[in-house]
Amino acid sequence: MFMYFPTNYVWSMAAVAALNNGGLIDEVDRACKPVLEASRNGDDVGTELLYASWAAVADRLVASAKDDEARGRRIGAGDKYYRASLYVSQAERLQSPEWEGRKAAYQRSIDLLLKHVELAGARFETVEIPYGEASLPGYLLHADPDVVVPGTKPPVVIQWNGLDSTKEMMYYSQFPQMLARRGISTLMVDTPGSGEALRMRGLTARYDTEVWAAACMDYLETRDDVDASRAGIVGWSLGGYYAPRAAAFEKRLTFVVAWGANHDWAAVQRRRVDREGENPVPHYWKHVFWVWNASDLDDFMERTQHMHLDGVVERIAVPFLITHGANDRQIPVDMAHRSYEQAVNSPKRELKIFDDPEGGTEHISIDHMAYVAAFIADWIAEVVPDIDAALL
Repeated sequence: MFMYFPTNYVWSMAAVAALNNGGLIDEVDRACKPVLEASRNGDDVGTELLYASWAAVADRLVASAKDDEARGRRIGAGDKYYRASLYVSQAERLQSPEWEGRKAAYQRSIDLLLKHVELAGARFETVEIPYGEASLPGYLLHADPDVVVPGTKPPVVIQWNGLDSTKEMMYYSQFPQMLARRGISTLMVDTPGSGEALRMRGLTARYDTEVWAAACMDYLETRDDVDASRAGIVGWSLGGYYAPRAAAFEKRLTFVVAWGANHDWAAVQRRRVDREGENPVPHYWKHVFWVWNASDLDDFMERTQHMHLDGVVERIAVPFLITHGANDRQIPVDMAHRSYEQAVNSPKRELKIFDDPEGGTEHISIDHMAYVAAFIADWIAEVVPDIDAALL
């Protein structure tokens, strides 16, 4: 992985995510250079300085985009709003849950992305998924109508976050756009404990993710523009636990992808207590306590003790793809092998470890994300005809 900040993995991962999701190297350099010295003080110190530096680049882009709009240059303006949203989002992700500016920063990333979508004319809509007494916020990107078989409804992928990502980051990844070009729609969801669901609605995580999956499937079955009988699920990072767990128990799902295996997240937490492996975000323990509504470490460990896939992936009876980076510094690669070896009842299971010189060797293959996203999109496009045949 490109280490812009040589001693700071977490900050460098944000820079790489920006670059691999449509950021421009000049702008990312301008955002990072002012905080290069601060990065040497560890992950936690200086994150507000980092946000200010990235936000300054976003501010300049927004000012330029507004000038473009005034001149009728909608395409150029939309591109600038996209990158401004991306930079604000990556910087917001690194902040402490206690930072008073966090909600406003996150809302700004949403507003800028929606402005981009408006100007770009994307086949995109915001949606609300009923969930108990509340609802889960999501985005639905529609399949390209030119590649959908006439007279049919397109299949749909439910995409879920990990610990600290957002539905906006799913859109930035271009994975839903790749699926759209293959005739597949994507429902991007901020599940409890992530994104807007956590930040704006206070919805916290739980281990039994089939409850979220049921809510998503119930919602898809109300729509007449996707084929819910051909719905599958993709989860990245901690979603590598969330999505397989969902597919094991929510039998309406017809395929599942773990974009980065996460077979035993409870064990990962014990490693992090012992300071083994890299953290995904600064202020790590504050962040996970926030996600799980935990009062302290003991409470958090109790709430997450069931977060493993032993005795779970055996229940998966649909096609199952697991991808993992050989040099993942957060989740050991052996967890990918464990998920694959135990998924004995999947009719089509595949394990793909990305290694050098191919690339994609880091956590969720963030170092070569577009390459791996395309691999996953192609796998899904190849699996869907098998699902069609099974439904006949």
